[in-house]
Amino acid sequence: MRTKQYILALLTLAAALPAHAQVGEPRRDLSIGIMAGYTINKMDFMPKIKQTMKSSPMMGIAARFVCEKYFSTICAVQMELQYNNLGWQEDIQDGSGNTYKRDWHFLEVPMLMQMGWGRERRGLKFLFEAGPQVGIYLSGKEHKGGGQWNTDNRPNGVVYQYGKDPDNKFDYGITAGIGLEYSSPVGHFLLQGRYYYGLGDLYDNSKRGDFGRSANQTISVKLTYLLDLMRTKKE
Repeated sequence: MRTKQYILALLTLAAALPAHAQVGEPRRDLSIGIMAGYTINKMDFMPKIKQTMKSSPMMGIAARFVCEKYFSTICAVQMELQYNNLGWQEDIQDGSGNTYKRDWHFLEVPMLMQMGWGRERRGLKFLFEAGPQVGIYLSGKEHKGGGQWNTDNRPNGVVYQYGKDPDNKFDYGITAGIGLEYSSPVGHFLLQGRYYYGLGDLYDNSKRGDFGRSANQTISVKLTYLLDLMRTKKE
């Protein structure tokens, strides 16, 4: 647990550094916008539950502050508020014919340090971004199928997850990804791909709990449009 806390603390510090440690050319560029995309998610369970990737659309809003250009690197901090349908989909192969999918609706806040290389004003730029992410569980729903529901032959007898809401409704972890940005006179268009690794367990992981680990692992692809509200004047 201490290792998880150290990783999260270091990433939070890294996300805050560009706003305070300016040794290059200062920038004061503020942009806001909207985003939409697609996610695939699975839960990292221990004991293991065999799954297929569960996919769902996502949407949200974003704000970015470009704070510095250091040599050829453009440094920024980006914060987002997004709605995501996570959860998991089981691959049941016990002869019962049952199917199971769980929707877990989350409101998430990624807080990212972003670095870009390429055209600053008009043209294409490559992006790398990383930082902490937190989420709040909103609601959930089970989808059971495949005729009569029979859990007698589930592998390792793992059936604790059925009908059980998360014990911990606060999720946290780290996210990182790459992307491309095209800047134009009418705004910035970003194509981003990310991976999220959950550090917090959503089910009780104590000795009294049923799972030693139960965390989200998410791959997302999103399109973001940002419109400048404030931009550094050229000297």
